[in-house]
Amino acid sequence: MTGVPFGLSSLLSFLSRMARLAADAPTKGGFSFDLCQRNEMLLKKGMHLPTFRKTGTTIVGLVFQDGVILGADTRATEGPIVADKNCEKIHYMAPNIYCCGAGTAADTEAVTDMVSSQLQLHRYATGRESRVVTALTLLKSHLFSYQGHVSAALVLGGVDVTGPHLHTVYPHGSTDTLPFATMGSGSLAAMAVFESKFREGLTKEEGIILVSEAICSGIFNDLGSGSNVDVCVITKGHTEYLRNHQLPNPRTYVSSRGYNFVKGHTEVLSTKITPLKPKVEAAEVDAMEE
Repeated sequence: MTGVPFGLSSLLSFLSRMARLAADAPTKGGFSFDLCQRNEMLLKKGMHLPTFRKTGTTIVGLVFQDGVILGADTRATEGPIVADKNCEKIHYMAPNIYCCGAGTAADTEAVTDMVSSQLQLHRYATGRESRVVTALTLLKSHLFSYQGHVSAALVLGGVDVTGPHLHTVYPHGSTDTLPFATMGSGSLAAMAVFESKFREGLTKEEGIILVSEAICSGIFNDLGSGSNVDVCVITKGHTEYLRNHQLPNPRTYVSSRGYNFVKGHTEVLSTKITPLKPKVEAAEVDAMEE
């Protein structure tokens, strides 16, 4: 009698069943490169994938002898256009914690507002002051889950029961803990000031001067940063927000008569009037008697 031995036939049958079960089973963890193959195919067909928008900001922070000082410029850009000359980039997180945001304005606002509300609920539940490490964990967990697609680069500072803390949070969720930090497109210019002049045990006045100088360095050396200097000083039990602490770019000329443009200065090339459709009123009909 010829054929496959019984033992080998059973083994082949068993392996076939295992292969079918493995194919039907849900995939476990690990990387999937299906989207990479799709993106490569789209590129070959001429479709260009969206790119990140170039943003501009200078935000800084340092630890001084009594707490933390944060600083930011006030220019908001939309591509090559200055959309807002005096925006606020230092966001409230808790009474003892503030956060500077760089990147997409909507992302920084949304992320900081979301974590701020979570910290408020946590204070309601525990009856205790929020800790900086709690805000740091919430921020980096949220950003990491979106793999950098939430464009928020943050400088987080605060003072809690364990002392002053200063952290940087990158859009992908990585963090650093440093005595001084800078973020944004003007961070290199600001870091040059910090690395040359920072020292341990700065007083409050010395810290404010150094932070203001670092922000001004970003304002004057980075096209994406500009306008004014905002400073926030956080100490144990007290927070001082110095809005428009410095105005390094004042308007050199403002007309005393104002700017009034009379009708006729701009040529009207064409005029088109589209009449609106008349509104049809529904007539009231009395209900039929039974």
